[in-house]
Amino acid sequence: MLIGRILKSPYPHALVKSIDTSNVHRYDAIAVTPWDVPRVKFNPRLVSTEDATYMDWEILTDHPRFVGEYVAAVAAPSEYLAQKALEALRVEWEPLPFILDPFKSMEDDAPAVHREIIVNGRRVIVEKNIACRYDYVEGNPDKAFMEADVVIERTFHSNRRYHIQLEPKTVVVKPEVGGGLTIWTTTQTIHNTRILVSKVFNIPLSRVNVVKIPIGGSFGSSIQTNPVVLVAVALALKSGKPVKISLTREEDMYEHCSYEMIMRIKAGAKRDGTLVAGEFENIMDIGAHQIQAYPLLGVALGWFVSLYKWRNIRYRGIAVYTNKVPCCAMRGFGNPQVTWAVETIVDELAEELGIDPIEFRLKNYVGYGDLFWGQGPTVRSIVRSDGVPELLRKGAELIGWRERGRPGDKRSRFRIGVGVGRGFHTSGAGGPLSGSVIDYTGVILKLNEDGTLDYITALQDQGGGTLDAHAKIIAEELCVPVERINIVWSDTYTTLYDVCTHASRGVFVGGEAAHRAARLLKQKILEYAMHLIGGVATPDGLRMEYDEKLGDTVIYVEGSPEKRVTLRELAYTLWQRNWGTLSVSLSYRAPVAPPAYTVFFVKVLVDTWTGEIKPLEVVAGVDCGTVVNPELAEGQVHGGFAMGWSMAILENTFYDPGTGELVNKGFITDYKIPTTQDLPDPGKFKVLFANTREPMGPFGAKGLGEAATNPVAAAVANAIYNAIGIRFYKLPITPEDILKALKEREGG
Repeated sequence: MLIGRILKSPYPHALVKSIDTSNVHRYDAIAVTPWDVPRVKFNPRLVSTEDATYMDWEILTDHPRFVGEYVAAVAAPSEYLAQKALEALRVEWEPLPFILDPFKSMEDDAPAVHREIIVNGRRVIVEKNIACRYDYVEGNPDKAFMEADVVIERTFHSNRRYHIQLEPKTVVVKPEVGGGLTIWTTTQTIHNTRILVSKVFNIPLSRVNVVKIPIGGSFGSSIQTNPVVLVAVALALKSGKPVKISLTREEDMYEHCSYEMIMRIKAGAKRDGTLVAGEFENIMDIGAHQIQAYPLLGVALGWFVSLYKWRNIRYRGIAVYTNKVPCCAMRGFGNPQVTWAVETIVDELAEELGIDPIEFRLKNYVGYGDLFWGQGPTVRSIVRSDGVPELLRKGAELIGWRERGRPGDKRSRFRIGVGVGRGFHTSGAGGPLSGSVIDYTGVILKLNEDGTLDYITALQDQGGGTLDAHAKIIAEELCVPVERINIVWSDTYTTLYDVCTHASRGVFVGGEAAHRAARLLKQKILEYAMHLIGGVATPDGLRMEYDEKLGDTVIYVEGSPEKRVTLRELAYTLWQRNWGTLSVSLSYRAPVAPPAYTVFFVKVLVDTWTGEIKPLEVVAGVDCGTVVNPELAEGQVHGGFAMGWSMAILENTFYDPGTGELVNKGFITDYKIPTTQDLPDPGKFKVLFANTREPMGPFGAKGLGEAATNPVAAAVANAIYNAIGIRFYKLPITPEDILKALKEREGG
């Protein structure tokens, strides 16, 4: 196996005039340049249909558009030799003007990041560095604002965060006999990785196999196929040998980040607390390339529309190119940013109207029986399960909402505030209309000859217990112990297509696919049992249950339990009599994407001498329908709070205006996230699960993962306001920001 290393651009914008590779042979190495690989444009994310996918990436480029973009690569027998070979490359650069500010990027004289891109097979000219846009109007917002009793307009600026997933991007590519490839890589989607490799290198899908490996956390950073995969494929094809590339943590920080949004929100309400209009302008700095900018513009509108009943809506979304690291989904896909802004506005409206913020939310939120957009205007359905009233009222009681005090009343050094944030996330991205979203999962379930079961799916478990939940769902339907279900660690050769583990769809969509497979297999089991037992007219007269004494599942005639056969006996008989293997193979797309609601109450302490903010107490309410994995679900909530807290008060990436480089690219040393010491004592963190059941989910279950983060930043920001009486409209809210604001207000 060879070890690969990648030459990345030291410039935020440049042309590569030439690359001299003549010296790499000294290190028993091979090299690839932009002129050695297919020069095709692609998008690494294949969740949208092709007509809605914007393509502006290359495997290697002679026109890098951000510091860290891939220009060339080498592979050698050791890491040391690979690094020496990399240093032996001689590149002639032509630096170009670059732009880091999205508003300046849209000016007429700004340097062009891209001049043209590919959309639906056509070349599209890029004007004013606008990558794509999305506009929407519903009702008559101008008239509604004129008739409103209170109108509030604010501008919000979200931060640009790095994912800090456990594993930096890694890949191993092994050439196979006959021109095939086997790939092991960090990914949330083995099938889309396979498809992209096939398309870019023009290799038949039947010769590309991607093996599913544990990734233990990704947070959206591998929804797209990581570009390092394509580089390793190019090196493996040229060398004819297996190639491994593992990025360093610093290199990984140049791979991806969350979307930076500058949001202007205008909201109007009547004196009685009824919302009448909402206007949302969303300028997104997407960095140098598109991964999912166009889908996110529509989804951000969906988050806005599905939080509250605005009644009259105007939306303007613009994605802008800059010479920064490209953005991708990060736990919530823009939902934490939108929810922070909206929940701040809602709090301000309630205060202006003199209405309790909880009652204002209950009066206006999108809930049971309402039209819910989910992930954009084509993913619409009716809300059929809703635990919001229960969570808001119970949470308020537990946090001591009525005793929280008025904003800014405190005058001591240490000031305590209580804030609330309400949000949701969809369970998947499916809906009654197909739209431009690909969202289905395939599963295979088979009965083995000893009565155990094999469950085969491409759906990736990122450490949240998704596949454990699938096994529980199958076990519940087939009345077998969960330990008798083997979750096959599989690959693209042995699985049906699964779009991706994203959109909190793992249990709701993947779990329902498993549930439906189990139901179909159960029907087959009952049909064969009917013949073995004899005298039974139809399978409907049979029942299944687990017998602890026998240690096996028993299939018997209702009312005549003596007429029975065990599952093990049935499976053995099928084998011995040549009746064949009982199995089910199916693909499932959910017809809806129901909201998993979350409510966070947060109590914070603000030190007005240092600006430091500490979380004292958290009450988190969750409506995820039937809770399949209670302990893991609670763990998701704790983890979701940690990420939301970090978004609110700590994380951001900064760029040197002179060089375009990341300033805080040192992991842990100068890019920090909270540890357990920075979070509330476990005894001060309460998690409530609403008593709901989602009729479209497996045994009533919905999603959870992303919903556990989405409203946290809003709750923290509202709590800070309650403590010191000052609102902040830019994240993160740092100690320096606190001290500066207090000094300006109090003249200290």
